[in-house]
Amino acid sequence: MTRMTRSAPNAALVVLALFALAGCRETVDYNSGRIDFDPERPEVPEAEDITPYDGDDETVLDAQMRFPTGLDLHQKVIWRTCTPNGGVCHNAKEYPDLRTPANLASAFDAPCNVQPGESTSVFDGCEPSGDRIRFTGNLDTEPVEIAYVEQIAGDEIDDFDPSNLSAESPGLHIHLVTPVQTDRDGGWSTARFVRTFVEGGEVDEITYASYETQWAVLDGGSHLIGNVREYQSEEVEELINVGIEEADANRNGVAGATADMGVKMLVPGRPEDSYLIARIRGEMHDAPIPGSRMPLANAPLSISEMLGLYCLVEGWPEGADQAYLSGPIDYRNCSYSEDPEALNLLGNGVTWQARVRPILEANCGGCHSEAEQQGDLVLVGEGVYERLLENSLQLPDLSLIEPGDAENSYLYQKLIGADGIIGNTMPFNPLTGEGQLTEAELGDILTWISNGAVEDQ
Repeated sequence: MTRMTRSAPNAALVVLALFALAGCRETVDYNSGRIDFDPERPEVPEAEDITPYDGDDETVLDAQMRFPTGLDLHQKVIWRTCTPNGGVCHNAKEYPDLRTPANLASAFDAPCNVQPGESTSVFDGCEPSGDRIRFTGNLDTEPVEIAYVEQIAGDEIDDFDPSNLSAESPGLHIHLVTPVQTDRDGGWSTARFVRTFVEGGEVDEITYASYETQWAVLDGGSHLIGNVREYQSEEVEELINVGIEEADANRNGVAGATADMGVKMLVPGRPEDSYLIARIRGEMHDAPIPGSRMPLANAPLSISEMLGLYCLVEGWPEGADQAYLSGPIDYRNCSYSEDPEALNLLGNGVTWQARVRPILEANCGGCHSEAEQQGDLVLVGEGVYERLLENSLQLPDLSLIEPGDAENSYLYQKLIGADGIIGNTMPFNPLTGEGQLTEAELGDILTWISNGAVEDQ
């Protein structure tokens, strides 16, 4: 029996056939393996003609050499210190996302603190405009801006008499930026929650939730309490989870946006007014910024790194996009090049005497004093600073504090509960079984160690 075979087609013929089917009319040089085409590439603007800094300040020269462009600054500083740990730093899950140069560019003129978390972590200048609330029914009011909302748990109130209620009474508490205008002290009403949108230059608003119950009017109309009966508990929980926009999210009596205090993440030309930089410094115009200093998971920025960031922001034009990052940073005309030492993060008083000693005395003195020397460690009194520079008794290979190296500082590793450190995280509360300093306190101790563990200035 004869076997029929089919020879493989010539490769060149296959290519010709494919081009014919696609209706392609390009000339192909099959011997070179190249296909002629006319690419459509985006236009990249030419960098400005900037004269380099030629002074004698070593810090400026160092910054100019290491971070000549915004792209260098992003890769060597922002990306390295702020984005590596997903879910911890400013990666996909944290605002602002700083992973790419485009993300950094989009931080200019962007709002700050859109994920406030705890109320105490919100800066007044980052508070947005609040949603509004209006009442229909026995209370008939015009829309009023919401300062903040809180639910106080407790048994439902059968006799809902406004004269017997207070700030601690169970119920849904609505605090307002300005009082509602009503001559009633309460009654059955429906609260309607309104949000305003601006899209394409058009202003629109939507009522996104409502809640009908008995209401009490307190404090001249600036505080209202809604009764929450047992069958309404899930409804109120859903209302809270909707995410009501609060004008006074930190609950200190100041509505930032209403007081025209709007702060942006990065402000073109004004690094001193930029929230991102304020979080790195821990203050803005001498006002402390809530929350721990950034970067939380890495060493604080050096003076050269801070100078590069300040000069990039100061020279950033209005309306620029990520293409501007490819151009040179103007260190020559940057005002901060005149005194870069002023950008030293240690300049905010993070020294042993001014900051670290009071933290340890307040939190650790009860168990580590002359009278109570647990672990033979004394953190109160004279000579403590010198003792901290000696080796740990628990791990003799590590100093209690190694200036410039937090990873090899036993005391710091103990304070953060690092892996490989035996025992409880300090300071330990035997009554609760818990213990740890606040993020702000740990951040200041990290800053102190990373900048050389200075005793005083």
